[in-house]
Formats: sequence, C-alpha cells, structure tokens
Amino acid sequence: MAINKTKRPEITKSDRPKTQIIDVRDEYNEIKSFPITGELPLTIYINKKEIVTLMTLGHYPESLVIGYLRNQGFISSLYDLDSVQVDWDTNSAAVKTVSDINDLDNKLTHKVVTSGCGQGTTFGGIWDDLKNKNLKSKKLKQSSIYKVLKLLHEKNEIYRLSGAVHGCAICDENHIIDFVEDVGRHNAVDAIAGNMWLNDISSNNKIFYTTGRLTSEMVIKVAQMNISYLISRSGITEMGLNIAKETGVTLLGRAKGRHFLAYHGSENIDFDAKPEPRSGNSSDVWKRR
Repeated sequence: MAINKTKRPEITKSDRPKTQIIDVRDEYNEIKSFPITGELPLTIYINKKEIVTLMTLGHYPESLVIGYLRNQGFISSLYDLDSVQVDWDTNSAAVKTVSDINDLDNKLTHKVVTSGCGQGTTFGGIWDDLKNKNLKSKKLKQSSIYKVLKLLHEKNEIYRLSGAVHGCAICDENHIIDFVEDVGRHNAVDAIAGNMWLNDISSNNKIFYTTGRLTSEMVIKVAQMNISYLISRSGITEMGLNIAKETGVTLLGRAKGRHFLAYHGSENIDFDAKPEPRSGNSSDVWKRR
C-alpha cells in the first residue's frame, strides 16, 4: 500500500500535570505542602497488539509514543502512522498504522532488556540497522559546548521543583531547540525523537544532551536519530562506547561548567576555548568543574 506523505496522522493532545502537591512532614515534624513528580503507566498498542508499557511523567505522551516506535525501528516515517490516540482513563496509547508492520512478531520476540532507568528494552533488528551507520558532521567548537551547557543550566524546571526526573535536549550551537524531562532518560529522548518528526526538526549538525549516563541504549537512540554529537553530565558504559565507535557518534561525558571528557571523537572537536590552568586543579577528573 502506497503511503500518502502529505497526510499527517491524527494525534490526540493529552498532556498531564507534571507534578502534584501533597502534604509532607519535615525534620521538625511540621506539615509542608510539597510537589512530587507524576508517574503513570502507558501501554502502547499497535493495531490492537500490545507492545510495551512505559512508566512516564505523562508530558508529551503522543511524542513519546511516536519517538519510541521510531527509535525501536517499528516505523521509519511519521507518515507510516494513521493515528495515535492516548487515553489516560485507560492508561493506553492506541496506534494505528497505514499498513501492517513487517515482521512485527519477530521484533517482539527478540528483545534485550537494557540498563536504562526502569529497565528499557531494545527490540530485534536494531543492532543490524546500526551496522550501516557512519555519522558525519562539521567540527563542534569547544566554545559552543560551553555555550550550550550554560543555556541548559536553567532548563531543568521539573527537577528543580520536585526532582526524580532526567532531562534531554536537542540543540544547535546557539540554541536549545527542544528540552524534555521524564522519569526515565530513555522516555525523554524518545519524546524528543517524536517532536523532531512532528515539528520537522532536522538532525543535521545537532547536539543531543542528557543528564543521564551514556549507556548502549542512549547511544543507539541518538544514532537512530542521526545525531552525531552526544553530551552528558554523567559517565559512559563500555557498550555505549563501543556503539559510539561503530556508528560515528562523538561522545562527551562528565560535561559540567568548563570541564568535559571526550570519550570518542575528539578529532571532531575544535578546541578553541581551552580554560586557563588553575592552581590546585585536581588531577582527579571526577572532581573537576
């Protein structure tokens, strides 16, 4: 069946409150009103077949569903979708595709539980698709890295309010294009992937930022989105590094203030803003800021 690339899918808008206020007692045994972060299950169905249940904040749920299906290889275009209907009364997302998904049962059978928060899952076929990736981009200036980190400093609204979330962003060298927080970093990256399709955001010369560690799951998702720069304020894992090497993702970790570590792809960085040496600067890179 030919896909109509002019017809966008029908999509609900079912955003939920990010936080709710509850009464707590502090160390003085005094009652205080304090926000807590939302978390609800959302079960995704494709053509009435149950795929997965995600634990999510409930912010941008339609984008989360679309990005999840994109990054797991179930769909290759926004126009593969006929509709996405999220219903919080049943905690479900009903996805209807324009045509049947090839080899769906096999994808569901072969899956890997990853180290992501809440135990993320990668479905069969993703690893094979990555073998052909060789991401390229123009050099990224060190000064641009510092600029992006400074812009991101004020973006973690929910984390500062109630905590218990990770944040992800897609940026260029001068702007934060999109920023999403969720209870799992894999949810936040999937929501951004969905927003990229919905808002026609190109992956060319973009930077992806996450507050969470750079595991295999995170590097896979960013490579699937064709983004060549991945930055985190946390560290990386062995498999995350191996996949970055295979796909050409430039990997920067421990990025905070004017410090970062280029775990892979340092040749793609233009070191135009080296910090002045500081007296007493620790030789322990984990303590630098």
